[in-house]
Amino acid sequence: MADCDAALARLCDPAAKVSAHYLIRRDGHIFHLVDEVVRAWHAGVSYWSGEVDMNSASIGIELDHDGHKDGKMEAFPEAQMAALITLLQEVTARHSIAPQNILGHSDIAPGRKIDPGEAFDWAALHKAGFGLWVDNVKTEHVLPLATGSEDKAVAPLQKALAAIGYQITADGIYGPQTRAVISVFQRHFRPAKIDGIADAETQTLVYALCRL
Repeated sequence: MADCDAALARLCDPAAKVSAHYLIRRDGHIFHLVDEVVRAWHAGVSYWSGEVDMNSASIGIELDHDGHKDGKMEAFPEAQMAALITLLQEVTARHSIAPQNILGHSDIAPGRKIDPGEAFDWAALHKAGFGLWVDNVKTEHVLPLATGSEDKAVAPLQKALAAIGYQITADGIYGPQTRAVISVFQRHFRPAKIDGIADAETQTLVYALCRL
């Protein structure tokens, strides 16, 4: 979207067939667009931890942001992040939502959605008590896995990703689905390098999260 006004107009346009419960402007102003008990159309075809209709099982929060403008992605403003944390405190309390169930659209729709993107500060959100994150983990010495790999290490990695919540088949083949899931995993947990290759650091983070 060109700006917040354009995003607001689209989210309020019935013809667009897209909506969210909340939109947070960069200055921290929160627009409440859809009642929390009503289904909003923000997730589309999606999945997390056995749930196949995330529109019906979630509360959608959109953040006003330029996205990947000119090939770069700027950090989310402090005022916007502060407003998000305040909103999450209220919403999770009202609906008894577990902190680990605060997710990005990319997590629930690999290969189709990339928001909030690699510039989103998941570490700060986790510090405030929301979302999944892991750090200070010693990288294990394992071989990287990439598209075409049929190594015996592929299936256990796929099972670990599924245990975290991602939609993935543990078939032992590193195909397009696994690459897409690894890419969104990296976008969330290892944003410095997003290439769809399960290198040693990525694999270590997957198993560390699986143990939480």
